[in-house]
Amino acid sequence: MRRLLLLLLIGFAVSLTSCRNDFDFESRTGGLEFSKDTVYLDTVFTDIGSSTYTLKVYNRSDKNISIPSLRLKDTTASKYRLMVDGIAGQVFENVEILAKDSMYIFVSVTAEVADANPTDFLYTDQILFGEKSNPNHQKVELVTLIQDAYFIYPGRVQNPDESYTYDELNLGVDGDGNPITIRGRFLEETNPINGNELHWTNTKPYVVYGYAAVPSTKTLVVDAGARVHFHAESGLIVANNASIHVNGTTSLTEDLENEVIFEGDRLEPDFAEVPGQWGAIWLTQGSTNNQIKNLTIKNATVGILVSGNDGSPTPTLNIENTQIYNCANVGLLARTGNIEGRNVVINNCGQTAFAGSFGGSYEFTHCTFANYWSSPTQTSVLLDDYIQTDTGNVVEPLTKANFRNCIIYGSSNLAISLKKEGTSFNYNFDHCLIKFIDPGNLISNTELYQFSSNLKFANCIIATNSSSNRPDFKAPSNNELIIGEDSAAKGTADFTYSSGTTDILNQSRSNPSDMGAYNWTTFD
Repeated sequence: MRRLLLLLLIGFAVSLTSCRNDFDFESRTGGLEFSKDTVYLDTVFTDIGSSTYTLKVYNRSDKNISIPSLRLKDTTASKYRLMVDGIAGQVFENVEILAKDSMYIFVSVTAEVADANPTDFLYTDQILFGEKSNPNHQKVELVTLIQDAYFIYPGRVQNPDESYTYDELNLGVDGDGNPITIRGRFLEETNPINGNELHWTNTKPYVVYGYAAVPSTKTLVVDAGARVHFHAESGLIVANNASIHVNGTTSLTEDLENEVIFEGDRLEPDFAEVPGQWGAIWLTQGSTNNQIKNLTIKNATVGILVSGNDGSPTPTLNIENTQIYNCANVGLLARTGNIEGRNVVINNCGQTAFAGSFGGSYEFTHCTFANYWSSPTQTSVLLDDYIQTDTGNVVEPLTKANFRNCIIYGSSNLAISLKKEGTSFNYNFDHCLIKFIDPGNLISNTELYQFSSNLKFANCIIATNSSSNRPDFKAPSNNELIIGEDSAAKGTADFTYSSGTTDILNQSRSNPSDMGAYNWTTFD
């Protein structure tokens, strides 16, 4: 019996030895296949690393192969970086792939505009596969566009432990008297690198790290066509007695060449509509004479935060022809603010499109407040007059909240939310299309939602179900909120508020006029 077992073990060992050719590799200089013949790394700013892109290499043969050399054409001088089998580098030798198998190569780049071709700003290289001495190697092209920019970032000082201390902005003190700070710095009129940082032009983009702040008594002027990109946890602060003037104009093409655009600094298509990539535009208490025209804000946490007002009867913020999309929390958030808006479009916000919180004064005409965020709890317009503290609610009067010829709609049932604590809570919706689906009238019968009252909801159209009184937006999930010919908002606005005005696309409004920021049109 023992002899039989020994023979079986010897036979098994021999069989393993006979299979060792499964792990033999044949040197191969051709016959590879690739998932793509060119890897296009999307536009990056000078000296900012790209995302990582993937190339798949296939061995379709029945034999294990060893690639003698896998390398970048410019080898160690290349600005591209490869990762092969978990190892980073520019040159690799004897890279093995099993029969009928594949491997991944990960590619990234960090380059500056001086490295690119001066005629088209493209930076290129190649991944070469084969013997170094053989000119008939296989190759995959690498291409990326390098874009120059003005960079605004806080200064820093290295500490003895090799960490860094960064410039910070003082935001006041907390309830315990401790200072509140945030990483950032004030903009300068004579910066040694950027020149006048209080005048943002359209000559090249701006990239902001940390929070850039407009100093007291100064005004940040933003020219038509300017492009501003904010890094993660970055934004813009307008200080007490400071101002911002965004001077965008109507564009003639889909390139939005005359609009001003504020968005994140990730330029890859996969990040084009991702909410919460950066912080906010923050108009702090006491900022004054803020004027915004033809601005698009995308992918922030809060698009615009208005903290308080300047104490005068005139609006602290006058905002026109502005679009705010894909905010993780709120598109336009005001706390005791004083805002006047026309042709404002907001969509896709985690909590609400517009929030007039802790009282204030607001007047919006021909605006579209939509919210198609993928949640059943978000709303489009929120009004309240209080803030919660440890000792109870603190109330500020809602002196005015007028909505005229507006569309207030979204994917959830309740497009408006009204919360009253004090005695002064003045609001009026005049010729507005409002979605408010309330089965059983559990909310509609309360004091704040008397839709039949001409005092609070004058000539409004209330969408009480999902099939009637629809706005007929073109593609709300893609932030296309122009209305079609079947819209309940078509021809139902009050021309008193429309006469002599244009819509957000600079098209004249006719009589009868349409609710919302857009004139109706026939979709393609």
